[in-house]
Amino acid sequence: MPSNKRILFAITDLEVGGVPLHLLRLARSLKRQDWHVDVVSLIAGGEVEARLREDGISVHTCDAGSAIDWRVIERLAQIIETRKPDVVHSMLFHANLACRLACLLNGFPRSRLICEIQTVEIERHWHLWVDRILYRLSRVTVCNSNSVRDHLHRRAGIPMNRLNVIAGGVDVDSIANAKPHDTNQWRRRDGEALLLWVGRMDPIKGLDTLIDAIAFVSKKRAVQLLLIGDGPEYASIEARVIAQSLQQSVHFLGVRSDVDRLMRSADLFVFPSRTEGMPNALLEAMAGKLPIVATDVPGCRDLVAQGNTGRLVKVNDPQALANAIDTALNDKVTTEAMSANAWHYVSQHHSATACHQAYASLYESAAL
Repeated sequence: MPSNKRILFAITDLEVGGVPLHLLRLARSLKRQDWHVDVVSLIAGGEVEARLREDGISVHTCDAGSAIDWRVIERLAQIIETRKPDVVHSMLFHANLACRLACLLNGFPRSRLICEIQTVEIERHWHLWVDRILYRLSRVTVCNSNSVRDHLHRRAGIPMNRLNVIAGGVDVDSIANAKPHDTNQWRRRDGEALLLWVGRMDPIKGLDTLIDAIAFVSKKRAVQLLLIGDGPEYASIEARVIAQSLQQSVHFLGVRSDVDRLMRSADLFVFPSRTEGMPNALLEAMAGKLPIVATDVPGCRDLVAQGNTGRLVKVNDPQALANAIDTALNDKVTTEAMSANAWHYVSQHHSATACHQAYASLYESAAL
C-alpha cells in the first residue's frame, strides 16, 4: 500500500474506555505502516485525545454540545472534505450516525465508509432501528465478535454480507511478561485474595452485582477488590460500597496506565457485565494468565468456555457470582489449569498483530 494513503477515524468521545483505546492502538499501528491518520471526536477532550496527540496523530473535534447536536454533521462533513481521506472509519453509535449523514451530505463515497459496533445493545433499542435504516450508507459494519454480528443480523436486520467480524486483539507477550506490583499495599493480612475488575463504570458492567457478591464472599473469607476505571456509575458504586460496609475491602484506583501489571498481580479477574461485545479487559486478563469469573452473556461467552478457560455465572445473580469466586479461590489446581488454557487460547486467536492486519486489509480493499 502506498505511503500516502489517508484514513480518518471518527468516534463519539475519547475518554478512557474499550473503544477509544482500541482506536488508539489501531491508529498507532497504521501510523507505523505509513498511513496518514486523522481522528475526529464528536466531543472535545479526553485522556485518549492527549495520548493520540503525543504520538503525533492529528485530532479534530466537532464540539458537540449534546447527543442531539445536529450541527456536528455539517462540521464533520467539512472536516472530511478538508482532510480528504481515502477511507473513513467510524466507531460507536453516534459517530456512525454522524458519519453516514455527513458523507451523504458532502458526497463522500459510501463504499469508502466503514462503521463499527462493539457491543450487543440491550438498553437503547432505537439504536438498532436506526442501524436497520442506515446501514446501506456505509460499505460494511465491522463487529468485534460473532455475538455482535448475530445480534445485528437478527435484531437490526442487517444482511450477513454487510457485517464483517474482526475479533479484538491484545499484545499477549507484553501483558504476560509485565512486572507484578508489590501487592502488600492492598492486602491487609497474609492469605487475602486480591480480586480485580477493569472497565468503564457504566450500568451494563454489573458493578452493583459485584459489590453485593463481595459482601457475600466477605462473610466466608477476607478478600480485597481493586476497581480500575471511572464513569457515570462511580458515585453510585461508591455509595453501595459504603452501604455494604466494604470500605476496607474495595479500592477505587481510577484510570491507570499499568493495567498489565495489575493483571499480573491479582489472584482473580471478576467481570459481571450484563452485555459485552469483545471485552478488551477480558482479553487482557486471559493474556495475563489471570483466572476468570465472568457472566454468561454475549461477548464474555465468545471468549470464556465454561470450565475450560474460566467460569461463567448467571447474570444479575450476586450469590452465584460469590459462589464462583469462592470456588475459584478454593480449587487452585483447576483454576490455574483454566488460566493456562485461556492464555493459550488468546495467544492463538487474539493477537494484536493479526487484528490490526485484518483492519489494514479491509482499508486497502475500500481504498481501491
